[in-house]
Amino acid sequence: MRPAIAVGRGLPPAVARRPARPTMVSTDPLTAPHESPLQAISNAMAQIHKTQFGRGPTKVKTYFAGPDAVVCVLEDTQTPAEKRLVELGEHQRLRDVRLFFQYATEDDMRAPVEHATGRRVRAFISGIDVRADASVELFLLESTADAEPAG
Repeated sequence: MRPAIAVGRGLPPAVARRPARPTMVSTDPLTAPHESPLQAISNAMAQIHKTQFGRGPTKVKTYFAGPDAVVCVLEDTQTPAEKRLVELGEHQRLRDVRLFFQYATEDDMRAPVEHATGRRVRAFISGIDVRADASVELFLLESTADAEPAG
C-alpha cells in the first residue's frame, strides 16, 4: 500500500492542509509591513527618481553613516537621452540638469528620511557621477539630543 501524498508538493498532510497566509502588499513604501527604515528610504528614493526623471534606478541601497547621517546610493538611473549626453561628452550639462531637479524636489527627498527615522533632516547634499551612472543622496540628521519630532 502506498502512503498518502498530500497535495502541496509532497508536504505532510497536516502542513498541506494549512490555509495559505494572506500576503500583505503595500504601495506606500513607508508603510510596508516588516520593512526596515533603510529599506523604506531606498524604496521612496527609487520612486521619487522614477517620478522625477521617468525611470528609477535599478540598484538602490541606503546606509546609516554614523549616528546622524543617512546615505542613499542609487545606480543605473540615467534615461536614454541622458546616456546620449554622456556619449557626447556633455558631462557638466547633465550634472547641472540632474542636480537642478534633485534640489527642486528637496522637500520630497527629505520627507521619507524624516518619516523613517523620526528625526529632522538638517542638511541635504546630492552628488552624481555621470560616467559611472551613480548618485548619492546624503542626509544629515539633527542629533538625538537636539532633535524635535519630525513631522
